[in-house]
Amino acid sequence: MPPRASLRVPPPQDDDGPSAFDAGPPFRPRRNWLKVWTYAAVIFALFASGIVFAVSYWGLPDWVPVSRPDFAVAEPDLQLDFPIDQQAKRQIAGIEIFEVNGTITNIGSTAHTVPPILVVLRDARGRNVWSKEIMPAKASLGPGESLNVNQVFTDQVPRAARMAEFGWKQQ
Repeated sequence: MPPRASLRVPPPQDDDGPSAFDAGPPFRPRRNWLKVWTYAAVIFALFASGIVFAVSYWGLPDWVPVSRPDFAVAEPDLQLDFPIDQQAKRQIAGIEIFEVNGTITNIGSTAHTVPPILVVLRDARGRNVWSKEIMPAKASLGPGESLNVNQVFTDQVPRAARMAEFGWKQQ
């Protein structure tokens, strides 16, 4: 009979981490993708509604390349009359001036407050090159009443200015 061999078991060594045989789940927990996408949709909806609220309350920033109206909505009973032949750009004593002349008339049957007038100078391509605000001499006009507007601007009026437009300033 052959001799029996004895099995030698190596002495235990220091553990550096968890054993693969320790108690615990044998797999990673599954992700619920429907819940993940629902959270993402809720976050996106909150972000989008915040942007919509901000734009509706404060308006678009100036750097957004969209065209904006220069003038406010026309006042129904207040009529602006600024004939082209009464507007002049000239030099006096070496200073270039821009002279504005016109009238505001209340054609309605009630008194109305007069908002500020906006003067916009445009170049040959129709671009806004200069704009100024005119505060009327009277705060309100009665029915049938008129107000003469005479204003001289000594600011640097651009040489490229070719046409003038007049309207109500946006509030």
